[in-house]
Amino acid sequence: MTDSFVDLVDLASERLGSAVVSANDEFFAPKENLIRREAPVWIEGKYTERGKWMDGWETRRRRDAGDHDWCIVRLGVAGIVRGVDVNTAFFRGNYPASCAIDAWTGEAPPPAAGAHGAVGSGADERGSWRELLPRTALKGDDHNLFATSGAPAATYLRLRIFPDGGVARLRVYGDVAADWTRLRRRGDVDLAAVEHGGFVVACSDMFFGSRHNLIMAGDATHMGDGWETKRRRGPGHDWTIVRLGTAGTIRRVEVDTRHFKGNAPGACSLEGVSGADDDILRMLDGPADDGWRALLPRTPLEPHWRNTFEDDVLAIGDVTHVRFSIYPDGGVGRLRLFGRPA
Repeated sequence: MTDSFVDLVDLASERLGSAVVSANDEFFAPKENLIRREAPVWIEGKYTERGKWMDGWETRRRRDAGDHDWCIVRLGVAGIVRGVDVNTAFFRGNYPASCAIDAWTGEAPPPAAGAHGAVGSGADERGSWRELLPRTALKGDDHNLFATSGAPAATYLRLRIFPDGGVARLRVYGDVAADWTRLRRRGDVDLAAVEHGGFVVACSDMFFGSRHNLIMAGDATHMGDGWETKRRRGPGHDWTIVRLGTAGTIRRVEVDTRHFKGNAPGACSLEGVSGADDDILRMLDGPADDGWRALLPRTPLEPHWRNTFEDDVLAIGDVTHVRFSIYPDGGVGRLRLFGRPA
């Protein structure tokens, strides 16, 4: 089993608009906890009127003829699931013995009866449930990482737990399946946005803030919600490489340094190139001018500001990847690359 998928986009992230829309039971702990952004916590001695407070989704002990509990998650963006993390943190004597996960393949929501629809059955003419993860044993108080493959783009996921119990968090890692036929009708769009299939391939450093925050939906809410590097004590500068959701011509750039007041970069630059991820990563070890074309020359940045550049953006045609360099280090909340899809 590989866990390389954990570096992909969490399709069930609250920040992308995901929601837990239904569950058959949530007696001890609510279903909404399942996709909360924060890591689960344990609070010793905290109880509710129903029992021990738990940071997750927890059902009552099953005493009827049924064999499992379930909940349904609406993904914030349609995507191809590559792997899941069924996190049972702090559930030690009350975690499910096993779980299974199904993907809803239709664009329309599953019908109410779809919660019980059989895998692969024609539950509705607009879609059906497809098995993503067969029934698999779980470990308690642990990250249960499972690679998945073979399923088409999903819009909803159904988590089934056997027979009952609690799960702290569910992370659904995969590739966004953006509808570029529809997006092209808008004209200029953010080609780098995660909800449009953008992905941050690599960076020089992300000591204080993940590189994936750079293209996340919505504005950064605080410094921890951006990309931030450690203080550089030697020569050079920090950088990150963004793969666009689709090839296109970039016309306007926004570098949002809001919340970064004493630690914003002094300047930034952008370069573009076309190619595959592996080829572009190999270019990092080559000459400085190996295929990269200047898109935005080195330009000063204002701290705690939405820095917008349009007249300074050079016309270099369609690109698939952008290298965003900051001088010499620091933090940026969001990077927006608006342009016309190829």
